[in-house]
Amino acid sequence: MEITSAHYTVLSAALFSIGVIGVLVRRNVIIIFMAIELMLNAVNINLVAHARYLENLIGQVFVVFVIAVAAAEAAVGLGILLAFFRNKETVNIDEMNIMRW
Repeated sequence: MEITSAHYTVLSAALFSIGVIGVLVRRNVIIIFMAIELMLNAVNINLVAHARYLENLIGQVFVVFVIAVAAAEAAVGLGILLAFFRNKETVNIDEMNIMRW
């Protein structure tokens, strides 16, 4: 049995769905960041699979940029989270109302 582009698309959809559920259900900011990273990786799997199917490297080049943006997002997000934890001593999203206008 050959692994086709449809297999990768189903895997990507499953990972993206798990990530969306993680963002919507969890209240811990670290878990939410992990769920966002899972969604970005699902998109990367889809991009690489379709780039291979179309025999075009543009999707794989775009994946490198998505990984760079994800790394920057994680660094900035964890920096904000660390500063918030030092002030409030919690990582619960419900108690982060200080950032509202």
